[in-house]
Amino acid sequence: MENNYNYNDEEDKYFLAKKKVENIKGFYGNLTVFIAVNIVLIFINLSTSPDHLWFYWPLMWWGLGVVFHGLKVFEVFPGFGKEWEERKIKELMEKEKENKNKWQ
Repeated sequence: MENNYNYNDEEDKYFLAKKKVENIKGFYGNLTVFIAVNIVLIFINLSTSPDHLWFYWPLMWWGLGVVFHGLKVFEVFPGFGKEWEERKIKELMEKEKENKNKWQ
């Protein structure tokens, strides 16, 4: 009986799945550090100078970064996902090829 598996295709799928899991793991690590550090910053701010609140600045800006990281990892806006990257790479390669041929 002949085996119809395309090993290269299976390896590619495994690599992509592994990379996605690493990205998700990285996001949760970022989220955990974000929460822990901001709890400490809130505590420091409220215990040292409760009349001057500054903790919300790092909370807001770092939080915005975490949100964008999550949107990218979970592919909420897939317009700039892998397919877009591949199209852009091919487009840039074609332009480079045309420019190279133009000067020869």
